[in-house]
Amino acid sequence: MEFTGWSSLAAIGLLFALAGGDPSTALGSPSVVSLTTNFASPARLNNSPDDNAAFLARHWQRPLAANGPAPGNFSALEASLSPAACGACHPRQFADWRSALHSHAMSPGLLGQLQAMGPGARDQHQACLRCHAPLAEQEDHLVDSLIAGRMLPPLADGASSADGLTCAGCHVRGNRRFGPPRSDGTVPAADAQLPHGGWQATPAFEDSRFCAACHQFEAGGPGLNGKPFENTYEEWRASRYAREGRTCQSCHMPQRRHLWRGIHDPAMVRSGLSIDAALVPAAAGRVAAELNVANTGVGHDFPTYVTPQVEVEIAQQDRQGQVILATVVRHLISRAVSLDLRVEYADTRLKPDERRRYGYDRPRHPLATAVVFSITVFPDAFYADFYRATLSDPAFRTGRAALLAALKRVTASPYQLYDARLPLPAR
Repeated sequence: MEFTGWSSLAAIGLLFALAGGDPSTALGSPSVVSLTTNFASPARLNNSPDDNAAFLARHWQRPLAANGPAPGNFSALEASLSPAACGACHPRQFADWRSALHSHAMSPGLLGQLQAMGPGARDQHQACLRCHAPLAEQEDHLVDSLIAGRMLPPLADGASSADGLTCAGCHVRGNRRFGPPRSDGTVPAADAQLPHGGWQATPAFEDSRFCAACHQFEAGGPGLNGKPFENTYEEWRASRYAREGRTCQSCHMPQRRHLWRGIHDPAMVRSGLSIDAALVPAAAGRVAAELNVANTGVGHDFPTYVTPQVEVEIAQQDRQGQVILATVVRHLISRAVSLDLRVEYADTRLKPDERRRYGYDRPRHPLATAVVFSITVFPDAFYADFYRATLSDPAFRTGRAALLAALKRVTASPYQLYDARLPLPAR
């Protein structure tokens, strides 16, 4: 597989961005945010889906404008854009966020790319920061870090690029707080005296299009074979889950938890699949089996994106429990593309509600006593290959230490999703 140096590095930055494209394409024409000093809202909302679209077009105009000075009556805690400041009053949400990959969105792999771009390449930075650290104040912190040659520690009272996608990245614009109505649909009374002036409530935070802002490339954006590299929202929109009103948040933020579990979480992945293995009748001297995998609970293609790879393996095993290598059959569930993003080799992912049978029919090995089945998930398979290729290029120097750390991290991410052993009948 040919690797073309920095041109590939720049291209892959699009994948790290995890960004949806221009909100005006997906959500309607953007308009200027109108800010007022009245932060309170009516007691109950009756927003329409079109209201959500208009709000999201404004909310996700990127690059985001700087928040500017906080109102003079704000305390230091209220004025801070630090996630820890939010955690002072929202401890559960803060604890959830700290456990989630959103808090690690400024990963070593991304940092290595940004270091290679240099501190002056602010327009290039935005290809990644627009989703990984979207606040204008975070880019200022990043530039300071790039000048220093290392990621500076998070600021105690401000927005830091090291914090990744933060509370403020989704909930704060112009020092105003935005969020969903309460779970019962109500919002504070107009005269309520709340910290930071309360919040402007909008059901747009419970609309899948909120997530599309960073999990859907726009039509005509980077992609192959008519499919954007990030196409999660459209995959969901074509499924029964969209028709049934089951949003991204209903699975990835259950009970409004800020967890966002996905392909890196074995329990989350297992909850979305149905898997069963069986021996089937075989001709004399042969072994036949099948492994059935069904996408019964994932509301988009499994897996979404080009980054993960799922390996299905069926083999014969000897009485010592060793896999007999000559009998191994493997299948991949993935969207396989070249490192330069120019060629799609195969797309074997499972659509929502799709069931696939992986058959096995091989001569019985003389030492075989059982058939074993396994499914292994490589959440960062593409990144691992990309980092290795980049690091093999002697011309790549700036950012090398960060990519070495990234490679160590992604090579530790695979896990076994499923395994089963079925004894063969005695000869």
